[in-house]
Amino acid sequence: MTHEPQDAPAPEQDVVAPRGDNVGLWKAATVVLAVIALGLAAALAQGAGSTTASPAPTATVTVTADGQADAPEAAADVEPVEPDPDQEQWLLDLPRREEGDPLAMGAVDAPIVLTEWADFRCPFCSVWAEDTLPELQRFVDDGSLRIEFRDLAIFGEDSVNAAAAARAAGEQGLFWEFSHALYSELPNEGHPPVGDDLVERIAGEVGVEDVEQFMATYRSDETRAAVEADTVEAQRLGIGSTPTFLVGSEVVAGAQPLEVFEAVIEEQLSRHGS
Repeated sequence: MTHEPQDAPAPEQDVVAPRGDNVGLWKAATVVLAVIALGLAAALAQGAGSTTASPAPTATVTVTADGQADAPEAAADVEPVEPDPDQEQWLLDLPRREEGDPLAMGAVDAPIVLTEWADFRCPFCSVWAEDTLPELQRFVDDGSLRIEFRDLAIFGEDSVNAAAAARAAGEQGLFWEFSHALYSELPNEGHPPVGDDLVERIAGEVGVEDVEQFMATYRSDETRAAVEADTVEAQRLGIGSTPTFLVGSEVVAGAQPLEVFEAVIEEQLSRHGS
């Protein structure tokens, strides 16, 4: 059963390096992670080149269009700033919008795309998937939001196992069902193990018809190479923490509360005339 650690702060984001104390949430429409936003800007300047990944700090700050970060204690009083048009367009072009992508849900031409970079063994990713993702379904259902998942498997071979298993389920049309069941099975603390027996059992529980083919796809070099390719791409963008989200042209760091995502989605829809 899924559970949250007792007497622990609300989960937000998992990083490769040790974390410091959390800093509070700021205005929802301007919540971004400075290091990621600046990393994306640097990648834009280099034509999306090979930006070296670095662990993200836990503080959230606002970043203005010229790339200057405001101090966290002052961020709550900062008004939203119009982004640089070129940078905004580059961010808007990051979603893949591939018809029939098994790792995506929602209309391929939805005005806003929420791209998530996550590791299935990250407890913060699990909390977001269990508590927040289902509440965003209304935006998917009305055609205003598309959600695209990308792997950022950063906690070892078992993270690759989990990602490969979800992709194998996706080949049979059950990526989201498998992902939800796996997140629900794993405890929302630490980085729990994910092995062959567990993924095969969950595949059966969610209704994968051809379990033999599922296991073959799960074990295949091609599937694992796809997981690695997503992970390397994220690191080149400067993303080193899970979960990280791109909502339209807004970066949201960590498993922030539902109201943060609702506010950012609504702001993005209004900005793009939807």
